[in-house]
Amino acid sequence: MVWVAVDRRLNTPLTKQIFHQLQSKILNGDLKAGQALPSTRQLAADLQVSRNVVLEVYEQLMAEGYLEARQGSGTFVAEGALLKHPLTFESLPDSIKHTGTKMTEDIVNFRSGIPALELFPRKHWARLAQQVLSDTPGRSFGYGSPEGRYELRSAIAKYLYRTRGVRCHPDQLVITSGATQAITLVAKLLVNPGDHIMIEDPITNDIQTIFTSCGARLIPLPVDHSGIAADRLVTGAYHGSVYVTPSHQYPLGSILPIQRRVQLIEYARNTGSYIVEDDYDSEFRYEGPPIHSLQSLDPSVVIYIGTFSKILSPALRIGYLILPYPLVERCRMLKWFSDLHTPSLEQLILARFIEEGFLERHIRQMKKVYKQRRNFLRKVLGQCFGDSVQVTGDSTGLHLIAEFTGIRFTNEVLEQMLGAGVSVHGVEMHAIQKGRHENRIILGYGNLEEQQIEKGISRIKHVLDNIRK
Repeated sequence: MVWVAVDRRLNTPLTKQIFHQLQSKILNGDLKAGQALPSTRQLAADLQVSRNVVLEVYEQLMAEGYLEARQGSGTFVAEGALLKHPLTFESLPDSIKHTGTKMTEDIVNFRSGIPALELFPRKHWARLAQQVLSDTPGRSFGYGSPEGRYELRSAIAKYLYRTRGVRCHPDQLVITSGATQAITLVAKLLVNPGDHIMIEDPITNDIQTIFTSCGARLIPLPVDHSGIAADRLVTGAYHGSVYVTPSHQYPLGSILPIQRRVQLIEYARNTGSYIVEDDYDSEFRYEGPPIHSLQSLDPSVVIYIGTFSKILSPALRIGYLILPYPLVERCRMLKWFSDLHTPSLEQLILARFIEEGFLERHIRQMKKVYKQRRNFLRKVLGQCFGDSVQVTGDSTGLHLIAEFTGIRFTNEVLEQMLGAGVSVHGVEMHAIQKGRHENRIILGYGNLEEQQIEKGISRIKHVLDNIRK
């Protein structure tokens, strides 16, 4: 007799219960090759279940090769199904548990680059999504082209010309699954192992990792109150492409003036190199209109990167590249090999969102919200720290830099803050050449309401007061 137990109190269907028990017995050798199994009628009677249940189990086991039916003789365990050391499911090591950005609700997270998630324009998006699902022809539900939907590329090209002075044809655009993929594609386009690329210092760790993982050798150029030090561009044997965030340097927040932009353009023209312009959040400028793009000065030498993660939501995973014509075809090929194409339905929804004016309306509304949150953050910093803190880089975007007198934000200090219920990042963690930014922290405010901002700064003050004692 084959010993199998069923428990009708469980939510697991009877077929699964019986299947897994028989499968386990075959794998570990309790049921040996060539051994006969009871007839379906007999086993159903023994277990007091429907014969159809046992029939389904036997059919599944035969389909997967555990059993074989012999004409006129019955059902037998098949050869070769013994697994000497059956797989056991161990718990995950602590080092890989709970990865990602999960935090308890009580922690105030000053992470930069996160928009006000609760203010995503759900009603407009839902209505347009319903229209797209109703109106889109069936062929649009198939595989798309790697460069993305023409509807979205056209809408972005017109929008960027109006708002940022970007000059391009829709065919120069490649839609990507976020800015990270866009930067990765650029790295693959521009870098062969051992090639040099000049890069702002400090710049986000992610950017450094993307380029170095493609074999690039980074040449850090310092950033001051006017952005990257363009007079230090390297020429000669080591010249290469340059990566910049000219309209709102990350993380320091400086804006590159026209004189340095001209230096970059002339460098690219003279060396046959490209300038990579990452324009990640310049829509939210609080003093005057957005700064014109570097790309508008010479589209033939600038690769322009944009994203909707900061404008709308990181969950959309939609970014884009604008490429000089010689790079377009190869970039499309790299995109194809990367993931075939970015999801089409979201592209169609976003295209309508832009064309019908909702994007620019949303940006105008959010500028008011973010400016209010920025002003409140500055006010609370002043109230808590007075002259011992200096705020910079806050004219644009979703974060500012707080520079403290007499404080070094070491990993130990940042861990103390996390233990006190507030998460912040130091500028130093993004620096290539260490030791110049230890007294500065990045405070993102886009996704924090005033009550959270006040609570978070209060917790920072508590930690710093204890350090100063």
